[in-house]
Amino acid sequence: MPASSETTATLPADVDLHARPAATFVRAAMAYDARVTISAGDREADAKSLLSVLGLGAKAGTTVALRADGPDAPAAVDGLAELLAGLVETPA
Repeated sequence: MPASSETTATLPADVDLHARPAATFVRAAMAYDARVTISAGDREADAKSLLSVLGLGAKAGTTVALRADGPDAPAAVDGLAELLAGLVETPA
């Protein structure tokens, strides 16, 4: 039975999960051998799909849930939660 894990993370107060931060998140999620989902409110997205992650519309300060199933599940949720908490807004 594959491992599963979940945690929550809060986006920094000055960072929405828009194009650049979402792309950074998706690239990181793709590195894990796990099926990873991210949810905000009542919306859930495949963490390895940029369009799905953008569709969440997660704004600054939003708490998101991360869930993963697969061999890298614990590392995936821990690593992605850390990445989200450490995101900084980059100038265009």
